[in-house]
Amino acid sequence: MAENEADSDGSETTPPPMFDKKEEAEAAFWRLKKASDKSREERVKRVLAQEGEGLLTTLGRVVYISACMLFDGVVLLEVPVSMGRTLAAWSLYVVLLVVAIKLQRDLYEKWFDVDISQMDFDQQ
Repeated sequence: MAENEADSDGSETTPPPMFDKKEEAEAAFWRLKKASDKSREERVKRVLAQEGEGLLTTLGRVVYISACMLFDGVVLLEVPVSMGRTLAAWSLYVVLLVVAIKLQRDLYEKWFDVDISQMDFDQQ
């Protein structure tokens, strides 16, 4: 009843802050910016950490990723082709592909991991 009296007096009631579209849009923008800045900071740290690596490590990364792509795209694709392109063959291919990618990712992290925990990134 008090709200009705305030409305009849001519004073406007403001909507709750959670319904303010402009503030919500601005808050969403800043949350998105903060998340993207953190992601950008991680990428920059990884690039800076790789600057001190040797040429063989850098080439090793490229060769490893290329070999993984060839294995996944050529060798594993022989499974459904040789089994007659049936549903079971494609299902087996998908299972093998998921296992292979997980193993390849684990090996990549083990062999080529870059430690960025000690890097300090001061934004100016």
